[in-house]
Amino acid sequence: MIKVNQEHRLTQEEILSKVDHTLLTQTATWDEIKAICDDAVIYGTASVCIPPSFVKKAKEYVGDKMKICTVIGFPNGYSTSEVKVFETRQALKDGADEIDMVISIGTVKEGKYDRVLKEIRDIKAACGSHILKVIIETCLLTDEEKINLCHVVTDSGADYIKTSTGFGGGGATFEDVKLFAENIGPGVKIKAAGGIASMEDAEKFIELGASRLGTSRIVKIVKGEM
Repeated sequence: MIKVNQEHRLTQEEILSKVDHTLLTQTATWDEIKAICDDAVIYGTASVCIPPSFVKKAKEYVGDKMKICTVIGFPNGYSTSEVKVFETRQALKDGADEIDMVISIGTVKEGKYDRVLKEIRDIKAACGSHILKVIIETCLLTDEEKINLCHVVTDSGADYIKTSTGFGGGGATFEDVKLFAENIGPGVKIKAAGGIASMEDAEKFIELGASRLGTSRIVKIVKGEM
């Protein structure tokens, strides 16, 4: 059982400052995207994480008041590397501040980590100084594969390793975040995403080493909607 130090309880504001306020459902509309942008600004989240098709309009709407994060190769990760690089460049042109990419899980299963590494490096090159988070979809991987990917992401120059898309059948677990923290290099941060359902869970993930939380629920909890 994972235990965390409860001597210092994080404030609501501290937790919110680490949240990528997320809406990535297939049915998302502009009115819904606009609403989460408003909430992100009001509650001081780290960013909004939204589909690429809304990035340009969202950036025009929020300006410099909120970071815009979007997803690449999402959610399955099996687009070609060339398509992912194009998506990345287009998203940045449209105004994205941060990129969350999905790796090719099948390539990992084949043990071709060199190809995974090259793809991440190519996308990081396209990102330049913009933050790149690498989604590895932990629910589909063995612990050995997760550890190998911690090393790959460290070597790639990406900024974050991220647990999940939220569409793969499972989300972040305390055990996976702890595993990440034990195996990533000093320059890599952790994003826990998928299934974060309470302020207590959010705090535990942060205590275990997560610097970002991908969730739609934390702001709703603060607003009293859950």
